[in-house]
Amino acid sequence: MTAFDRGLLGHRCWLELATGERVDLPVDRWTAIPCEGDDVLLDACDGPTLDVGCGPGRLTAALSERGVASLGVDISATAVRLTHARGAAALRRDVFDRLPGEGRWRHVLLADGNIGIGGDPLRLLTRMAELIGDGGTVLVELDPPGCGVRQDQVRLGPGGDSWFTWAWVGVEAIAGLAARTAFRVAWETRRGHRWFACLERA
Repeated sequence: MTAFDRGLLGHRCWLELATGERVDLPVDRWTAIPCEGDDVLLDACDGPTLDVGCGPGRLTAALSERGVASLGVDISATAVRLTHARGAAALRRDVFDRLPGEGRWRHVLLADGNIGIGGDPLRLLTRMAELIGDGGTVLVELDPPGCGVRQDQVRLGPGGDSWFTWAWVGVEAIAGLAARTAFRVAWETRRGHRWFACLERA
């Protein structure tokens, strides 16, 4: 079982940078019922929604409970199993692989910092543009102002030995990234210590 899988089950885990810096991952939020800030994402979804990097499925399941068609995708078999246990639909799939409903999703979620997936936010947003249909949106959780765009080699701890690239995007940087892809920022907002933006086609 990987450090990420243990995190999905509620155990402490973190991203370790080459400098030795550790960034704790929000495992308590992953495994909880929807919490402060999640309403920003959930309330913005009024049609079929793809939850990218769904983890244990709290948002996918919450949307299903609201009567919104939703599908979680994650590379972790543990994540998919936990999402299924919540009564929601999920697939074990890399977001850059072929996915059901490409070009027809009303909304795509990149919650919990998942704009960092793949370590290249421009590539990821370009992929998001392939997934949504006309009038669709991408709902993104971001880092606080001052982060900019940061890309680093990281590994999961405790016990991780495989390095991979991850990215962080501050809320002040999302408009510039959007302008370099197919998007513009429709709105930005904050709930507590969490920041969010909604991207629509330019």
